[in-house]
Amino acid sequence: MTYCVAMRLNAGLVFLSDSRTNAGVDHIGTFRKMNVFETPGERVMVLMTAGNLSISQSVRQIIAEHKTAAGKTIWNADSMYEAAQIVGEAIRLVHDRDAGTLEQFGIDFNVSMIFGGQIKGERCRLFQMYSAGNFIESHDENTYFQIGESKYGKPIIDRVVTPDTPLDEAAKCALISMDSTLRSNISVGLPLDLLIYEADRLAVTRFATIDEHNQYFQTIRATWAKQLRTVFESIDDPVWKTAPDEAIQAMSTIGQKSQPLRIAPPPQFGIHTAEPAPLQTLAQDEEGGSRQHH
Repeated sequence: MTYCVAMRLNAGLVFLSDSRTNAGVDHIGTFRKMNVFETPGERVMVLMTAGNLSISQSVRQIIAEHKTAAGKTIWNADSMYEAAQIVGEAIRLVHDRDAGTLEQFGIDFNVSMIFGGQIKGERCRLFQMYSAGNFIESHDENTYFQIGESKYGKPIIDRVVTPDTPLDEAAKCALISMDSTLRSNISVGLPLDLLIYEADRLAVTRFATIDEHNQYFQTIRATWAKQLRTVFESIDDPVWKTAPDEAIQAMSTIGQKSQPLRIAPPPQFGIHTAEPAPLQTLAQDEEGGSRQHH
């Protein structure tokens, strides 16, 4: 498994990938997932891959060499959309060649990719590629794509990133997203590749490979964990017995008729069930007595 994330912003593009392809008790595979196709001053394109490693490596090789019937290649495509079509065609070529044989060995044709960049004369663009070679494009309503083990790193991006987010701030968010994933899933691992592309530069100028010794990433990990704990501890614990207007942190209030969904044993089992214990849903009444609501 892997985790890759890319963001399309007004200021440019951010790409981040891990390098783990297999995890187990006694085996960890490390292969870099980010590939750059660059003609400085004319085009910069970045491809990140997840899924079956042999498939993704084959697709990457074909992308670099493939020429369409119209004579177009990744190196002379007129637009990023046309380049994405070439990537999709490469995926289908590998599928046509290998999918049947893989199926005989019980292996699914499993590959997903993020492809983005800029060709001179047009804006930055970002695409998510699927196993069928089809793809979707990022727009302002959806400024980022993830592939691989994406669920742990998604919440922070949803809360922080907009098209107007500066590149360095987006990179920081991507690294926090990656840290959340690293903490929760052993199938994602260091080192990381981080590429920040400034719109209209048409060259790679900001790139870093990040391992466990990288000071900034260690600062992010420590600071994020500490601040999360601080925020968590600053939130009041729930109050179970209160009047509706007494505490905003009330878990339940007077007049609230909530009950768990209880499953009763079938009569033929002969099991006698006692009356359920009263729930803590009401505050003290005005006379100081206790009223319980069932």
